[in-house]
Amino acid sequence: MRFTVGAVLCALMLAACGGSSPKQTTPAVPVTTTAATVTSTPPATNTTPTVTEERTTGASSGPPPCVTANFALRFLGKEGATGHGEVGFALRNISGHQCHTYGYPGILFLGKAGNALPTTPTHTTIDFFGTTTEAELVVLPGASVSFRLGVSHGAANPSGCTIAYGLQVIAPDDTVTTRAKIPEGAYECGGQATVSPLQPAETAFEH
Repeated sequence: MRFTVGAVLCALMLAACGGSSPKQTTPAVPVTTTAATVTSTPPATNTTPTVTEERTTGASSGPPPCVTANFALRFLGKEGATGHGEVGFALRNISGHQCHTYGYPGILFLGKAGNALPTTPTHTTIDFFGTTTEAELVVLPGASVSFRLGVSHGAANPSGCTIAYGLQVIAPDDTVTTRAKIPEGAYECGGQATVSPLQPAETAFEH
C-alpha cells in the first residue's frame, strides 16, 4: 500500500509538471510579431518632403519683384508754379514677364556731363502737387509705373541752385541703376527733392 500511494503521488506530480509546460510557451508566440509590426514607421517619414514642396510652391507663387533690368526709364515732362517744379518719370516693363513692385525709387541728379550732383530725396505721399498712395503694383509686360519729383525753382534766391540734365534711378527692389536725360534740364536747389511712391501707368505726373 505504501508503494502504491507513493506511486500515485509521483504520478500526480508528473501530471502537474506536464500540465504546466504548455502555459510556459504560450506568451512567447505573438509578442515578437506584434513588436515587429509596431516598428514599421517608414510611411511617417515620407510625409516630410511633401510638406516642404507645398511650402516652397506657396512661397514662389505670384510674380517676382521688379528689378531695374526689367525697366526702361523715360522722362515724362516737367511743370512749374510759384517757385515749385514738378518732374515726372515712367518705368516701362520691357521684360517678357510680369513683376510686382512697391515703394519709392532711389534717385540721383546728374549734371550735363553725367556727373553726380548733390541729391537729398524726401519720400512722401503728399507734395506741392497733390497726394499719392503707396500700393503694391503688378506690372505687365509693356506696362508702366511712374513717379514724380518736386523741386524748388529758387528763382528769387538762386544761391546753391543748379540745373539737373539727367536722373539716375534705382528700382525699389534692386541696387542696379538706370539713367534718363531731362531735356533742357530741371532747375533745382541744394539737391532737395520730394519723391512720390510708384503709381500705376503715368498717373504720378500731374500736368
